[in-house]
Amino acid sequence: MLVSFGMKDAIDILFVAYFIYQIYKLMKSSGTLVIFGGVVSVIVVWVLVSQVLEMRLMGAILDKFISVGFIVIVILFQDDIRRFLVALGSNRGWKFFVRFFSRKEDDSAGKYIAPVVLACMNMARNKTGALIVIQKELDLSSYIHTGEMFSSEVNARLIENVFFKNSPLHDGAMIIVHNRIKAAACILPVAQSADIPKEMGLRHRSGLGMSKETDAIVIIVSEERGTISVAHSGKISQPLSAEALQQILSGDRDTATFR
Repeated sequence: MLVSFGMKDAIDILFVAYFIYQIYKLMKSSGTLVIFGGVVSVIVVWVLVSQVLEMRLMGAILDKFISVGFIVIVILFQDDIRRFLVALGSNRGWKFFVRFFSRKEDDSAGKYIAPVVLACMNMARNKTGALIVIQKELDLSSYIHTGEMFSSEVNARLIENVFFKNSPLHDGAMIIVHNRIKAAACILPVAQSADIPKEMGLRHRSGLGMSKETDAIVIIVSEERGTISVAHSGKISQPLSAEALQQILSGDRDTATFR
């Protein structure tokens, strides 16, 4: 019996292959690849037993196990699933599609850039440590509520005062949402990967961890070296000049080398 194979089948296979590849990359980066391999093994055994060999008793047991196992998988991989959805939603092609059908963006969307760049350059010159988070598509309310909340326009002098060494808010991160400072002294997730260079301190690890959990852009000013770094999509670029920082905040990621 001949099986017809058309363009729709080819597209179907490509979509499945791409989906599996993205899951593989996600599991590999999060260190849960072994668990993912075990889940795939159970699914393969279930298909062989219930579909190929048609073993009714064992198939019925595995059917129940798979139905409950799906909930267990969601619980075990909830952070990884969230990161996958964030990565999918922050994809440039998808964001273009969404913005094409959404309302036009405010012309003042990037007015925070100049004061942020100025403040970062001044703090780097004075070796004042800082951690600034710029919200993008994903809502950061859960992180905002970990710090001291307030609402103020983005001002270079205000940013420098917040991160001044004697300021009660200098520890933690500042979060900027829609051209306004929403909170300071916020707690960010710390990256635990063994691949992170040892010279990176807690600020860099926190910025990297935040960029892995969300699609935010995180600016890190080093207190020890007086350099500026940017973390985005689980990668970090350092050191940066004022021009490079401004271009990154404006949306040009290609001007810096992320690793």
